[in-house]
Amino acid sequence: MNLCPDKRKSVILHKNPMTTFELSGHDYIPLNQFLKLLNLAESGGDANQVIVSGQVMVNGKTEFQKRKKLFAGDKVIFRGQEISIVAEE
Repeated sequence: MNLCPDKRKSVILHKNPMTTFELSGHDYIPLNQFLKLLNLAESGGDANQVIVSGQVMVNGKTEFQKRKKLFAGDKVIFRGQEISIVAEE
């Protein structure tokens, strides 16, 4: 585990971190809301900016659509962290 200084906060980076996000009560979640909900972006504006600047990958491809619908089975990679979207159990 490495600590990486950031102007706004400290970020903990893990080697090959894998996280799951469970869709609860919805078929999908928009990418920008997903980043905000998981505190990967500090605000909606920040989420939109990192998306349009090409910093987010969905299913292995750089994603530029701010409101890209994420469904169960999708995988998001952002700042070295991979998050799998899973259906509600």
